[in-house]
Amino acid sequence: MPQHLVTHFSNYISRQQLFDPAQKVLLAVSGGLDSVVMAWLFKQAGYSAGIAHCNFQLRGAESQRDEAFVQQLAANLELPLHSIQFDTQAYVTENRVTIQVAARELRYQWLEQIRAEHGYAFVATAHHMQDSVETALMNFTKGTGIAGLHGILPKQEHLIRPLLFTEKETLEAYAAMHNIAYVEDSSNITDKYTRNFYRHQIIPRLQEAFPAAVKNMAATIERMKEAEILYQEAMGKHRKRLLFKENDTWKVPVLKLQKSIPLQTIAWELFREFGCSSAQTQQVLLLLESESGRYVETATHRVIRNRQWLLITPLTTVTAPLVVIEPEQSTIHFGGGQLHLRQQERGTAGIPAATETAWLDAAAISFPLILRKWKQGDYFYPLGMPKKKKVSRFLIDQKLSLPQKENVWVLESNKRIVWIVGMRIDDRVKITSKTKAVLSIDFTK
Repeated sequence: MPQHLVTHFSNYISRQQLFDPAQKVLLAVSGGLDSVVMAWLFKQAGYSAGIAHCNFQLRGAESQRDEAFVQQLAANLELPLHSIQFDTQAYVTENRVTIQVAARELRYQWLEQIRAEHGYAFVATAHHMQDSVETALMNFTKGTGIAGLHGILPKQEHLIRPLLFTEKETLEAYAAMHNIAYVEDSSNITDKYTRNFYRHQIIPRLQEAFPAAVKNMAATIERMKEAEILYQEAMGKHRKRLLFKENDTWKVPVLKLQKSIPLQTIAWELFREFGCSSAQTQQVLLLLESESGRYVETATHRVIRNRQWLLITPLTTVTAPLVVIEPEQSTIHFGGGQLHLRQQERGTAGIPAATETAWLDAAAISFPLILRKWKQGDYFYPLGMPKKKKVSRFLIDQKLSLPQKENVWVLESNKRIVWIVGMRIDDRVKITSKTKAVLSIDFTK
């Protein structure tokens, strides 16, 4: 009932622990019904607050009217006012985003700035019950999973929504009862925006069939919030059982994932954290039955079948195509690690067995050396072999996974590969009884 709205408002704030009554809250006020009523409720409940208004300069004289209205509202309520005008269209052009995204980013960045600079504990927005239901329905149709079905949360870090407990019609009745003026945003009338379509077309149709649809869905949303807590607890156990990290690679055991129940849900939650869409989750599941080397690329990662594992690696940025090494250089830093070079006499010491160290016949080496990633078509003569071998075949024989193959570097001298770095030198530059000087190269990651 509108006559008890202030009491219900204060009770909701207390029950949800949105803020301490001694704290100061910054109110995001557009001039529309919801935010204006919120400002009046804060004033009548005796909370300490300030008003913030953004003029996005998108509706000409109407935008100026809204700004002037909020200025007068702040004066009437005797609340501090913070206002700003944005060149929203310039932001759209510069950042290549939609007007809706631009307005949201500009708004929340500025609100947080004002909150921090002026000592406000929280920013309050006027989202109400219908807004939360609309959000949940939109997420449901987009397929966001259980996390999207909790609607709008009452509190997120420094952002609070103290009107989620009440319906739009209650706010309208309260404004009428107290003769509270507000302005109408003409952009709210059109259905070209997704939310407005749900607001004007979907929700009213549902209420025709089920008058209590909004309240019922809001109650379900509350239960979904609690169900999500149990859901995430269960997923935490599955993540611990199925996800293992090794350097910058995550590993998922194929057999364990195949036996997981419910497989679809567990896979969706596991892989969406790595940029995987709902459709791509099905592609990832097909990897469970594929041979090694098959992979799926998401927006941020690559999921690769490698024997009994699915390997999840970040999509790498482009590295320098090659590094030129001059004879005077002793330490080389590159994308795969670093090399330490030194010239020395052959001596009587045995040749190092460690693959991280290469001893090359200095007389067979010509500078500058070229350090680069291997590529298809590369070949060399592996130490101890009289015939040449493709590098791709050599890496297969070494049983390297795709991510490991992609991080293999080769060292060239005079257009021929003399070392698969950290793995095998070329037979043509090996140390022999005739070798007098050695080029020693140590590789470290």
